[in-house]
Amino acid sequence: MDLQFDHPTQIYALRACHTDDATDLVAIAGSHSLQVVSITNQECRCIASFHIGTRITSIAWSSAAVSPLSSDSWSIELAVATEDFGLHLLSKSSTEAEYIYPFGGSLSGHHGLINDMTFCGGWSEDSSRYLATVSDDKMLMVWDLHPPATPRGAQQDNEDGMDDDDESRPQPTAYVIPFPHPLTSISSHPHTSKEFLVSDCRGSVYLTDWRSDPVDIEEGNLRHSSLVELVEPYALSASCMGHPVKWSGSTAWRSDSVDIIGGVFGTRFSIWDLSNMRGGKPAVTAQGTLDGGYRFRWCRTYPEHFGISTQSPARGATIQVHNTNFVQAQPTVFTLRQRPQFVCDFDFLSLPGIPRIAAAVGKSLLVFPIGEESS
Repeated sequence: MDLQFDHPTQIYALRACHTDDATDLVAIAGSHSLQVVSITNQECRCIASFHIGTRITSIAWSSAAVSPLSSDSWSIELAVATEDFGLHLLSKSSTEAEYIYPFGGSLSGHHGLINDMTFCGGWSEDSSRYLATVSDDKMLMVWDLHPPATPRGAQQDNEDGMDDDDESRPQPTAYVIPFPHPLTSISSHPHTSKEFLVSDCRGSVYLTDWRSDPVDIEEGNLRHSSLVELVEPYALSASCMGHPVKWSGSTAWRSDSVDIIGGVFGTRFSIWDLSNMRGGKPAVTAQGTLDGGYRFRWCRTYPEHFGISTQSPARGATIQVHNTNFVQAQPTVFTLRQRPQFVCDFDFLSLPGIPRIAAAVGKSLLVFPIGEESS
């Protein structure tokens, strides 16, 4: 069943929650606010609204999120980045109203547009403690959202401009990892808490080990080591020759395997298999039919499927869905709206049953299945 939910402004960012207890939740963000929408087979219902005051560029869900459909003691927790390079933690629960906690501004945070963000992977409590952000300023920042309390003198310096309610909470601290080029996407994996998958605008993909052995977390032994560097040859050669790249790269980890990585760069998509490195080159690469890939997403419930969208309006609001078992076959194309509209963002839902996609087109959140129930 196709569903629609309208946001007050154009939607610029969308993210589905993949935590087991909150698979019905989707966050959509526009020019000044974010709404959390609960999706069932019959309806889309807003359960929380946060007024930020500026355009939101990226969203990340915390693993601590629990939907009202799963528990009476529900809670919402997510992080967002804004176009003024600021970061905000958003929360609401069954006993507390919407709350916005700003951090990462001024000299302590990014100095370029924050393009993507993710919480740490794994299943420990660290998956809601550490938040990673990537930006046009060529920096990956890993934020400790619950650092140890700072001495009173140092804390006083951080309290300027803070609300009274925030004074008792230590400001999140960041571990900064520099890269040679602007960064476009980042993802974590549920099977590991040590690595992030980072891509840049030139066709390079880094598997980055951001800290030492987990038993040393209390000592704060963080380190930067790119375990693997992958390349998309066509994107890298175009960049080295000085050809402008209109659409940036987007990569993601397949949820059921730490070895499989997918990404889209320009008009081509690629899949890497870390168990067969091939010198960092993709195991599969193919020419897509879109005019420029913008977003690559894996399906969590049927992990052999992945989707690609573009922000070019040439073909209208279109999403292509591929199957890795038939990767060279023609994709299934979903045209949601006619041109000049386009898909600003999309994600697969993790609800049971036939896979469904949530897509942002203009002011509308559109939810639709990619197949039909077999009789």
